[in-house]
Amino acid sequence: MSPPLPSRRGVLGGIGALAVAGSFGLAAANRSASAIASDADVRVRYWNLFSGGDGANMIAMLDAFRAANPRADVKDSTLQWGNPYYTKLAMAASGNRAPDLAVMHLGRIPGFAPGRLLDPWDVRLLARYGVREADFDPVLWKRAVVDGKLYGLPLDIHAQLCFYRRDVCEKAGLLDAGGDLAQVTSTEDWFKALKAAKKAVKGDVHTIGIKADEPNFSWWFFLSFYTQLGGTVLSADGQGVTLDTDKATQVLEFLRRHLTDGYSTAIGIADGEAFVNGGAFTWEGNWSVPVFSGAKLKYGATPLPPVFGKPATHTESHCFVLPHQSRRGGATNEGAHQLAAYVVKNATAWARGGHIPAHLPTLDDKKYLALKPQSEYVSAMDHMAVEPPAWFAGSTGLLAQRIGPVITSSNVGSARPDATARRMKDVLEKLVAMKNPMEGRAATEGGSAA
Repeated sequence: MSPPLPSRRGVLGGIGALAVAGSFGLAAANRSASAIASDADVRVRYWNLFSGGDGANMIAMLDAFRAANPRADVKDSTLQWGNPYYTKLAMAASGNRAPDLAVMHLGRIPGFAPGRLLDPWDVRLLARYGVREADFDPVLWKRAVVDGKLYGLPLDIHAQLCFYRRDVCEKAGLLDAGGDLAQVTSTEDWFKALKAAKKAVKGDVHTIGIKADEPNFSWWFFLSFYTQLGGTVLSADGQGVTLDTDKATQVLEFLRRHLTDGYSTAIGIADGEAFVNGGAFTWEGNWSVPVFSGAKLKYGATPLPPVFGKPATHTESHCFVLPHQSRRGGATNEGAHQLAAYVVKNATAWARGGHIPAHLPTLDDKKYLALKPQSEYVSAMDHMAVEPPAWFAGSTGLLAQRIGPVITSSNVGSARPDATARRMKDVLEKLVAMKNPMEGRAATEGGSAA
């Protein structure tokens, strides 16, 4: 889908270019052959899956780097977002043809057989370039650690958000004294707010978009509200299914009510357009910020409403990884560490695409605090609803592929919420019994749980 539609596929689905770097103080005596060929001190081969608004921001950073660091060379390659990217990265790592540095979703690390397809980070080398564990949220850092070793360097947090039109919500009386969306803490208060908003919406657009028929978003929204209820999906070791079907049914009924009460439709693909054309709300990922800002809307964004009392909103993270190389080391490996550290520390520019920087000191940067609505939803970092630590989880993983369509069947009314909850549990039980193709063991056998 093409802009201005703010979907994940539209914003991130194409192929673009990305590279960023810092100053490499590496001795010319350690130059690799490829670097010598380009007359650079070192060349770092870097794979990523960014395009759209993300790609544009990072291309600008690359241009700035090239102007300031003519002796450092980053050979970047942008591959197709989603499973095609991960398949190619796994094949390259297993065949000893891996790049020096790559980007990965943090939830994908357990399934990538750390120690075989990924190399651990040298935390002392990262510290030399100014990046330390203390600079990150403990929950985020822990997700990147497997068997005591760091396999992912977090770059950001991208969250599911509640976007709201200030003009519509002001007319509906839903803004607080500061002009932001007043928080609701129960399902009934939320539907009262939607009722008021519906009266303020002009034309035929629906009141709120929840992407009811899109599997990935349906899973992310379900996980958010299910986490608010204190529910878990898998046991801590990732080997057992812990889905509470009563709590799951409660969430599914809540999601379904948006359609049965007439506030949304099953045509999720039109949610972004409805918001641009006057809808009061839409639930979207933070990557939609550039799209809505580009449309010159008067809008804000908050984490998903804590309607079940406990704040929680689905988040994922981009992180840097070191794909396995049999001879990793030397100036190129040092360059990969320095490049990743530079990008992480200079993430204010990256935040323009809507992402929350993972590097905590960046959140105090005046330039970041001036970004709107980015600074309005930074609290999502404190209430992260993340996928379970299993090989089949993570962005575009088997978990979302298998369980997302089950949730949409309830959303659109083709299955009852209670029956859907039981089907979800069945899907999970089949997944934990399935062998990880990259490791040969199932989750029930202790395979690849972080």
